Amino acid sequence: MDNNNNVTNKGKSSLGMEENIAALLSYVLGFITGIIFYVLEKESKFVKFHAMQSIIYSVALMILTFILGLIPIIGWILSLFIPPLSLILWIVLLVKSYKYEYFKLPVIGDIAEKQVK
Repeated sequence: MDNNNNVTNKGKSSLGMEENIAALLSYVLGFITGIIFYVLEKESKFVKFHAMQSIIYSVALMILTFILGLIPIIGWILSLFIPPLSLILWIVLLVKSYKYEYFKLPVIGDIAEKQVK
């Protein structure tokens, strides 16, 4: 990872595809593709980071949605904002990973980074 702009060196993953494509695909189906790419990738820390971030983000989103669903009225109202906001964040994560960027979400990104190292 380059410390100046958080862009990684471009290269191939151990799966035979470009690192940015593998990282992008790890977000496509949330924790499912995240787990697949985290387990199958053997060399690229870039791909493993994005795969782990995808797993943690997806699980955190499911937990948050579940908890808000249990809270009458206020929780239900707040849960209406989750789909559009998570869609926007998902698109940002796809674009950043495609551009070879280590885009770390607050807290989640730090956890993902520790798991990869």
